[in-house]
Amino acid sequence: MAEDAYLYRGVNQLPTMSSVLVSSSKYLNSPKLRDWVARSQLKKGGLDFPGPAEMYELLPILDELRDFDRIEALFHEERRTNARLDQWIGEGFVSSYKLEDMADLPPESVGGILYGACKAGNYGLQIVPWTQPQSQWQFFNMRAGQTHDFEHILCGGGFNYLGELLPYWMRLASIHRFIENEELVGEINVLSIFGMTRILTRSVLHYPAIWPKVIECIEHGLAIGRQSGPIWMAKMEDIWHLSVPDARAALDIVGAVDIESESEGLIYEGKLPYPLAKAAE
Repeated sequence: MAEDAYLYRGVNQLPTMSSVLVSSSKYLNSPKLRDWVARSQLKKGGLDFPGPAEMYELLPILDELRDFDRIEALFHEERRTNARLDQWIGEGFVSSYKLEDMADLPPESVGGILYGACKAGNYGLQIVPWTQPQSQWQFFNMRAGQTHDFEHILCGGGFNYLGELLPYWMRLASIHRFIENEELVGEINVLSIFGMTRILTRSVLHYPAIWPKVIECIEHGLAIGRQSGPIWMAKMEDIWHLSVPDARAALDIVGAVDIESESEGLIYEGKLPYPLAKAAE
């Protein structure tokens, strides 16, 4: 590499006495996170290590890097001027629902759709173990886990990893619209940005034929987040019995359409051969 190259201008390698990697970024300084990012961005889909296991690994890595006292202070600061967020956190509603609570709902209702999907795919509901939150941050994440599957349905994303892009991008386009503190928004969005970017990178690197569907999911997730109310604050338990169109109207969800991404999602996860066209021939 030519050190006088146009694109290399301005580089100033700082000297250090350290024998290990030192950076101004706490994320780059984390060996665990560096390894997670490298693997999650570059690997192919495989049944030996499914996507949920990647996120299970990521959560404690990020927790090691968070300043929870600072996050609590940011929530308190935001709540002083953000009546909507203050009311939501102040109410502190945490559900203890179980899958069987939806068993008798109409199959076309939001709860009925989730019940059918969980039964068909042998999915569990407890993304985040249901305990009483001891902090505002714990409450936020508890509700995020409890509403996530409903966000799939209401945003139109299937229960596959391309379908994940819709709730990811809905939140990434929505959080800053209803929370003013930029530092707090950044803390909230860290998980989503890491979880989302692996899908983009791996699709381009290994499965380029599914890239148009990736773009479609991103576009719709962004549109929903930009136009809708704060879906992530919604009490989903109140709309289980409603049809998807009625639930979207009740929760001020705008721009949502159902996107079919099942085959592309199975390719991404390594459950279908790639490319599909050649496999069919």
